[in-house]
Amino acid sequence: MDRVRAAYRATRRALPFLLRGLVSSAVALVLLIRVLLVAAFTLVGVGWLAVPSTVRAVRRWAGDERHRVATFTGRPVPRPYASPDPPRTHQDDAGAPKVPTRTLLADPATWRDVGWVLFHGLTGLVVGVVAVLLPLSVVNAAVVPIYWSAMPADDPVQSPYPVTSWAGALGMLPLGFGWLVLTLTLVPLLARWQAGVAGQLLRPTKDARLSERVTELTATRAAALEAHGAELRRIERDLHDGTQNRLMGVIMHLGIAERALRRDPTSALPLLLQAQNQAGDALTELRDVVRTIYPPVLAERGLDGALAALAARCAIPCTLRVDRLRRLPAALEAAAYFVVAEALTNASKHSGADHVEVTLTLRPPASRGDEETLVIHVRDDGHGGADESGGSGLAGIRRRVAAFDGQTTVTSPLGGPTVVEAVIPCAS
Repeated sequence: MDRVRAAYRATRRALPFLLRGLVSSAVALVLLIRVLLVAAFTLVGVGWLAVPSTVRAVRRWAGDERHRVATFTGRPVPRPYASPDPPRTHQDDAGAPKVPTRTLLADPATWRDVGWVLFHGLTGLVVGVVAVLLPLSVVNAAVVPIYWSAMPADDPVQSPYPVTSWAGALGMLPLGFGWLVLTLTLVPLLARWQAGVAGQLLRPTKDARLSERVTELTATRAAALEAHGAELRRIERDLHDGTQNRLMGVIMHLGIAERALRRDPTSALPLLLQAQNQAGDALTELRDVVRTIYPPVLAERGLDGALAALAARCAIPCTLRVDRLRRLPAALEAAAYFVVAEALTNASKHSGADHVEVTLTLRPPASRGDEETLVIHVRDDGHGGADESGGSGLAGIRRRVAAFDGQTTVTSPLGGPTVVEAVIPCAS
């Protein structure tokens, strides 16, 4: 019984998918005819003008198919294009030149889209018609006895054989059961097949994904180097402006005290006390700089304990929620700590908020082969309008997260709220 219910649910999901595919395959067939006509006219030299608009039409319909397949399977189908979409006119709204036709035709994804148009235009109609006829055959077989009993005795019902008696009419019921079994079996199978082929054709190839990954890693490495350089410059600035000046003051007072000891030993004591105080201040500032490199509280209490202390010191009321958090690599914990610290500092200085909420979640892998991700969500009820270019520290958060191949999203409409979300992969 459970298998029957599962087959029924699968058929209910698959049938609308195939019916929409029936409509989209008709459009794909029209696009296929257009592609063939443009190709034919291109051979004689006049079809080149129609190539950008044709590519744009194919890409738009392929994009709708990606959405249809993603909705059915629950897995997104990324856009695979290396070249930008051609504009509708010779220049786009920004005045940029049109995409060269050769660039469009050199993009492998363009030809994979054309392959999908060919596949879907030729097979989608057949699959869609089968998906329609199977359940209709079940209904037809079920109502033939009722329909035959209402007809005159000398007027047989043709479905699929002439029904002239009750035996023939009731014989349609086992046939209808067979149609039902075929419907529950074939409709989900056809839907999975159609979605699988479309997904293979419309998503980036392995080489394209590898190339995109190399590009992402190059950008991530650049961001990591930039973040590292910025951190070194900050440490150098803090040491130069604070600790170094304090130590220079200690050296100066010790030198003065040395000369005072030779002339008047009793006058050297205040100078030594001042040098001692400045040495203590220098030590305090040095400890503060060390904490900005790696806060000792992380090693002592873990990320959740360190964030609890950070929330307690926040200038505005702060609520901390932690879900499924465990010990993570030290560098990642430090990055998460500083992301939250910077976000809370921004909220305290710029948002005018009455309350801020911090949520940390360790999200499990979406599929086999994926990594866990640490999701940091900071939301304040301030006036919004945060601007990354205004020196609010958001750019620093983005650089720090990008160094771990993560993503940062900032949403801050005027009137609030401001939401900063960072998603960091937890590489083992």
